[in-house]
Amino acid sequence: MRERMAIIGASGGIGRALAEAAAWRGAEVIPIGRPASDPADEAGFARAAEAAGEALTHVIVATGLLHRDGRGPERDLRHIDAGWMMESFRVNSLIPALAAKYYVPRLCRDRRAVFAVLTARVGSITDNRLGGWYSYRMSKAAANQLVRTVAVELRRKAPAAVAVALHPGTVDTGMSRPFQRNLAEGQLKSPAQAAAALFAIIDRLGPEDSGRFLAWDGAEIPW
Repeated sequence: MRERMAIIGASGGIGRALAEAAAWRGAEVIPIGRPASDPADEAGFARAAEAAGEALTHVIVATGLLHRDGRGPERDLRHIDAGWMMESFRVNSLIPALAAKYYVPRLCRDRRAVFAVLTARVGSITDNRLGGWYSYRMSKAAANQLVRTVAVELRRKAPAAVAVALHPGTVDTGMSRPFQRNLAEGQLKSPAQAAAALFAIIDRLGPEDSGRFLAWDGAEIPW
């Protein structure tokens, strides 16, 4: 059976690379970008999911917001802004939640299927040693909790399905560009390299892996 992959955020750097990698491996790719992934238009989100059809083998959420229009990660409490924090949650948490609501029920039931959300290591509560980046950390932690909760529901409703949170590492995209100074040699990956690493993990996942939080190299990340 040919793979059918819905990739939400397919117009972004990593999302586009994932879509290209999926097409190269012969999958039917269903790219979902704006406005079909706008959480402000839930009805449009639902219509896009309906148009994607049934029997999806993969739903991959590759949306993310770290900075925009001069706004970016907070260095300390003084920089918290309610509007920016709400926008961070809208992109980093609400889009994955709506993807779960409308696309997960369309995963195929007669074979292994995967719901993967690209989150970030900085969303780990246990791993937080540097502080700062309040909006991004909080919104990615919320996305991680979404994945864990979806995994619990899938164990009851679709035992062959897998829900997983994935950290793609530092990828050379517009999202990471302002923060690439002082990276260790080899730490920065191209979008194509990141996509290949992520698919290498996804391809190894079984139902017993549902609810895990994994880095691009397969290492477990603490919640």
